[in-house]
Amino acid sequence: MSLLFPISNKLSHSRYLPSLLSGALLGLSFPSYPFIRLEIIAWVALVPLLISLRTVEKPGELFRRVYLAMLLFCSISLWWVSLATFPGGVLTIVAQAFFLTVPLFLFFAVKKMAGYRFALFSLPFFWVAWEWAYMQQDLSLGWLTLGNSQANLNLMIQYADLVGVWGVSFWLVWFNVLVVLFLTGSKREVAGSVALMTLMVVAPLLYAFVLFSREGVVSEKELSLRVTLVQPDINPHEKWAAYNSAEIMARYYRMTGKAVRENRPELVIWPETAIPFSILESPYAADLQSLHFALRGWNTALLTGFIDISGERNGHVESYNASMLLGAGSAVPQIYRKMRLVPFAERVPYIDYFPWLGNLTFSLSGIRGWGRGRDASVMELSSPRHGKVVLANIICYESIFPTLVAEFVGKGARLLTLVTNDGWYGTSYGPYQHLAIGRMRCIENRRAMARCANTGLTVVLDKFGRIIAEVPWWQEESLTAEVPLESRLTFYTTHPDLLPHVASVLSALLLLVAFAKRWRGGSTL
Repeated sequence: MSLLFPISNKLSHSRYLPSLLSGALLGLSFPSYPFIRLEIIAWVALVPLLISLRTVEKPGELFRRVYLAMLLFCSISLWWVSLATFPGGVLTIVAQAFFLTVPLFLFFAVKKMAGYRFALFSLPFFWVAWEWAYMQQDLSLGWLTLGNSQANLNLMIQYADLVGVWGVSFWLVWFNVLVVLFLTGSKREVAGSVALMTLMVVAPLLYAFVLFSREGVVSEKELSLRVTLVQPDINPHEKWAAYNSAEIMARYYRMTGKAVRENRPELVIWPETAIPFSILESPYAADLQSLHFALRGWNTALLTGFIDISGERNGHVESYNASMLLGAGSAVPQIYRKMRLVPFAERVPYIDYFPWLGNLTFSLSGIRGWGRGRDASVMELSSPRHGKVVLANIICYESIFPTLVAEFVGKGARLLTLVTNDGWYGTSYGPYQHLAIGRMRCIENRRAMARCANTGLTVVLDKFGRIIAEVPWWQEESLTAEVPLESRLTFYTTHPDLLPHVASVLSALLLLVAFAKRWRGGSTL
């Protein structure tokens, strides 16, 4: 008999209260404004729901309870998407909540076949395997990967350089399972749960302590690149209507010229779609010539977002959300085309197979839909101090994809650059959530990040996910900082999908074992 049987009994016999409680705790645990720090509640957020599912026997009842929890979770975490597009925001919340029910349906199936405790021990593997598999699909919005909830809990997630965000998700689900056993198990299970929970809190702290003791103090000899980030503060809702291209370019030239005179950077970064036209096409030859002339005068390289256009594909010209690196003396740009596009807002999933789906777009940029890049290409910068420096340029939403960023780093990138435009979401906590997820990529790969945003948040992060420098959001301002360069590869970078692959194999084995137990008439208690 559990020491806390009255609590677990009440949760087991409440129909929807546990769902509402878990949904609220999950939503509140995700990053929001800097002065709200509730990430620790993710360590117990699933507990009410898991206890309530102990007595559920029908799939319909399971779906209602789980979907209610996930719908509330998504509503709290992602409501700000509706500020950019209300229909798109509603669709995002409704669809994301549906996909989040999958691990708990697997939990339910195993519970029916092999019992509640067997299902509890299986859940962490199901959860991580599904998070990873879901993120491989065009339709996925992997924003709410559970491990992302801990992105601002710096000391507790440094082990992500070993197992990535997947390991953080795995850790959290296991901790929730142990709390359930603490509330529902025998005295022996309670004692064992307390011991393991204590270890799960202490181990990450010890890892961080050893790590910071060895590498936490920045060496004076550490190589760095002097980078200027330009935040123009152009309202994106007005950008395509209230401003013309000449006004936009004049603002960038003015801000960059001033920053270069004062700071002499080796690299200047402008944000996502900073150049809102296809400057490499022949009708804009004069604009490109002006840009080259400015770069020669500044004697620095420029990394900027722009619109790239290719030849015909499937009978029409493709436009790409892209970035390019231009050197002061180079006439040929290095180009990267965004590979992971926001579902429906930037590209309708599976449109290559079903072209009629293009009518479902919620595009915000005045373009029906972006083409999808095919190559995770890195860029080579010629630094006066360090020679060739390889950059990984990530465009906005791509920062939520761990494997993609690890691929850039695996190709030799010594720092991460991120160009983005979070101005669609006003002063909501959407931009802060996006920034927090970027911290996880820094920790996983031990790479600093120079994050340049149109309206903010424009920030430089170190390889531990800590802020080096920042400027206020929604202000026209530039930022210059020495961004550290790294060359060593972490275990995670070289094995980015190891844990989810193992979890997937073990999930399949656990399902087979559960089926075998049911076939042999095993216990379902």
